[in-house]
Amino acid sequence: MKSINPNDLSGKENYKLLSGSVIPRPIAFVTSLNEKGILNAAPFSFFNMVSGTPPLIVLSVGRVKGEIKKHTAKNILSGKEFVVHILDMNLLEQMNQTSAPYSEDVSEIERVGLNTVDSDLIKVPGVKESKVRLECQLFQHIPLGEDGNYNNDLFLGKVIRYHIDEQICEDGKINAENLNPIARLAGPNYAELGETIYLERPTKGD
Repeated sequence: MKSINPNDLSGKENYKLLSGSVIPRPIAFVTSLNEKGILNAAPFSFFNMVSGTPPLIVLSVGRVKGEIKKHTAKNILSGKEFVVHILDMNLLEQMNQTSAPYSEDVSEIERVGLNTVDSDLIKVPGVKESKVRLECQLFQHIPLGEDGNYNNDLFLGKVIRYHIDEQICEDGKINAENLNPIARLAGPNYAELGETIYLERPTKGD
């Protein structure tokens, strides 16, 4: 077993070890509006759910060169709302294309040929092709860094409306196989669901 001190590594080296170890990761495909009303879209795999009451998701958006906020981060801070999508494997290529470095005046949704749908409670539209859409309001923003150097923006989003495809939801539960979500590994590698193992939680300890 090799032991490594993260303080001896660069940020990029730490990123590689973490992103290669913490796998598979769910991907949040996030839409947000900039101040000109242009719809931005981007995928993020530093993402998860953190609370059911209230219903909260967490999203970490890295800064460019440790200084410049990405379009998604700027839009969330400005508009206080966004939509998180869980995309299926059929949308992998289009999702990947949205990660290209487009300018703020370009809508990635239009560029990759996806369609939009109005949200119920917020101004930010969602992606019509997605089987899961979560309308979110900004709950909390935390800049992440040390010694005054911030490299990431952490967002807690409160889910205020679910939009779930009826084909993947029954009795309030999501059918994972029907959803067939995209998962992220390290680098340019992705994964999909494999074998499902059913295992009940123990009701008694020793």
